[in-house]
Amino acid sequence: MLPQDPIILLSYVNTKLRDRDHTLENFCAVEDVDQAELCSRLAEVGYTYDTNRAQFV
Repeated sequence: MLPQDPIILLSYVNTKLRDRDHTLENFCAVEDVDQAELCSRLAEVGYTYDTNRAQFV
């Protein structure tokens, strides 16, 4: 289960992207989450996914 707090969620996702998954698509598959919903939740607090950096910035 993903963290509910958006800032903790951001930290969790970026850590997993850096250490384990390396792409948002892989992260969403491993965690079984909807990519659009995840991006929407993080956009609400001002973060978007940067494909070149493979993290939310």
